[in-house]
Amino acid sequence: MTDVRTDGQRKRVFIRTYGCQMNVYDSDRMADVLRPLGYAMADTPDQADLVVLNTCHIREHASEKVYSELGRLRDAKVERRAEGRDLTIAVAGCVAQAEGEEIVRRQPAVDIVVGPQAYHRLPELLAEAERKAAIRRAGKRLPGAGVLDTDFPAESKFDHLPTPQGVRAGSAFLSIQEGCDKFCTFCVVPYTRGAEYSRPAAAILAEARQLVARGAVEITLLGQNVNAWHGEAADGSTWSLARLIHALAEIEGVARLRYTTSHPRDMDEALIAAHGTVPQLMPYLHLPVQSGSDRILEAMNRRHGRDLFRGLVDRLRSARPDLALSSDFIVGFPGESDADFDDTMRLVEEVGFASAFSFKYSRRPGTPGSAMADQVPEALKSARLAALQALLGRQARAFNASKVGATVPVLFAEPGRKPGQVIGKTPWLQSVYADGPPRLIGSIVDVRLIEGHANSLAGAIVAGAWEAAA
Repeated sequence: MTDVRTDGQRKRVFIRTYGCQMNVYDSDRMADVLRPLGYAMADTPDQADLVVLNTCHIREHASEKVYSELGRLRDAKVERRAEGRDLTIAVAGCVAQAEGEEIVRRQPAVDIVVGPQAYHRLPELLAEAERKAAIRRAGKRLPGAGVLDTDFPAESKFDHLPTPQGVRAGSAFLSIQEGCDKFCTFCVVPYTRGAEYSRPAAAILAEARQLVARGAVEITLLGQNVNAWHGEAADGSTWSLARLIHALAEIEGVARLRYTTSHPRDMDEALIAAHGTVPQLMPYLHLPVQSGSDRILEAMNRRHGRDLFRGLVDRLRSARPDLALSSDFIVGFPGESDADFDDTMRLVEEVGFASAFSFKYSRRPGTPGSAMADQVPEALKSARLAALQALLGRQARAFNASKVGATVPVLFAEPGRKPGQVIGKTPWLQSVYADGPPRLIGSIVDVRLIEGHANSLAGAIVAGAWEAAA
């Protein structure tokens, strides 16, 4: 493959990212892998020579959304060919891992299917796809369609990725752990991301320094079970996530640290204590509980109960009294009774959440939950979800309202909808909009919060803060 097109223009890639923050990180790293091949980023698929769909298998109807998008791209590919041009289509991520052969069977227009552990091989896969395309253009037949790589390689993809470039407005993701050994009965992650893997501490610290050098002041550590991270240190010892956070906080320029997503079983006392002793660790924690019913949690194979979760919350809030909690909830898991759902509602009322993600249970092929008896009727799941979301919404509004009148540091990330407006995040990950110039984007600025809404707050930048951020 050449680095530039024959017309002298750079090739362009459009990456559509579905799902979680891990996928956002992976999309950034795919862009890094493609950059040495001459690929610049395109704003739309119409501008691109290569379109990558980086897919997620967690949400309901995830696969069908991908196939629908592939149908549109197939039509665009046919139009391009009629004009003497080409479009390369790649499917990456968890749907690619779970349904690789099915994808190339259902949609022959797809050139590449690559799983989340193999995207560092994109240059080789693109070369192979181009070789196959050239053979077909010469009128020869080839068995099969597309290039498929959904293996779990013995070597880590992180050992083959280039220097990261993905810093947006002072914030960056850093993947430290992948895979899952928990095997919750509703989840496909162990099958699409593989077993738990922890990156070495030295590699993480090196990447963090690279991100800071590129302007990051906030780093979010990512993992399917991020607090299960136990990485090898330079001296051969094994570090915990708490030890890693302390080391990251010592890097000059790191003003904010976050981590997601956590599992209650992996919250150790050192990590809880870090919330009270590391100023850079933001007072916000996403800690999925999924249900408030011990019976349903056991059926989900969550390996924790209601009392364990409540105990964690109490110890975390003792370490950091202003900690804001977020969580995940699934309603309508097979066998969930009215009493089980009431247990979830009581847990939400007792704990209080600043924000949360809540979903109706949907079957995932190949998971134990999909074969369980006593599936909950769809109408009942919808009613329960509406009730839960109403309660969570009231709590989120109350949390936002509780911050009105406070002056807090806000990391501005993007322009607002109105001219002369900027939007950023508080330490508790609340969205704040305020009047201010675009040059504040990427800076942490003191803002007085003046009005709370359901999903955001209005603020006024403190006098003199503009100049301090310049």
